[in-house]
Amino acid sequence: MEQIAVISDVHGNMPALEAVLKDIKKRGIKRIFCLGDLVGKGPDSSKVTDICREKCEVVLLGNWDYFLADSKALPIFQWYRERLTQEQLDYLFNLPPVYNFAISGRKVRLYHASHIGVAHRVHMDDTEDRHIAMFENTDFTGDDFMPDTIGYGDIHKTFLKNIKGKVLFNAGSIGNPLDEPTAAYVIIEGNYGDAKPGYFAIQTIRLPYDIERAVKQARDADMPDIELELYEEELRTSRYRRDELMKEWLRKHKKKE
Repeated sequence: MEQIAVISDVHGNMPALEAVLKDIKKRGIKRIFCLGDLVGKGPDSSKVTDICREKCEVVLLGNWDYFLADSKALPIFQWYRERLTQEQLDYLFNLPPVYNFAISGRKVRLYHASHIGVAHRVHMDDTEDRHIAMFENTDFTGDDFMPDTIGYGDIHKTFLKNIKGKVLFNAGSIGNPLDEPTAAYVIIEGNYGDAKPGYFAIQTIRLPYDIERAVKQARDADMPDIELELYEEELRTSRYRRDELMKEWLRKHKKKE
């Protein structure tokens, strides 16, 4: 039996990543798969990219990785882009979107957001039809593998669901959790690479980390005011307020002008 750590959505948060990697090491887990979104939101995209590149056997493409690394990236991404080297941006832009593997007779597919692409979001409380569609083969996933287990990230909320004999799980977020203010990751247990049915388990791990240190690092890095406000709010409360606070910030600055 082997344990595989599945991590996702680190978002440049080094204190959270350090806490998770320390826990993974303590458990003796050697194999780490990352579901993407290494960058953005937090101040340490460069460090996180290098560490995940070194520590993770598999790193998949996330929406922030793609949008930030795109040479046509929107101005809102510019501060984050400038903290990465061109070589790192090229690495992020060319990450694979999907990883398929067998474990204890299960056929597992991992991706960042959905079977449609890195920017197509599927929430925990979506309909069963939307969840069962996650197992379909598409142009994005390829059609040479028929999964019965899907793992993804993107929504920053952990869950595990059995749908008509198929398993759908979300690894949550290490650096920007939106269900509770603790870093999350998943451990898969079984016989990796084995098509023969055997012991198989999935468990979610939650870990506290130094949120105030993460906020201080963002301040010390001179993160733009609106991004800093959003980052602090989300880390401390686990509430997504990006759209709301962005509109509020734009109203304030318009009045000043």
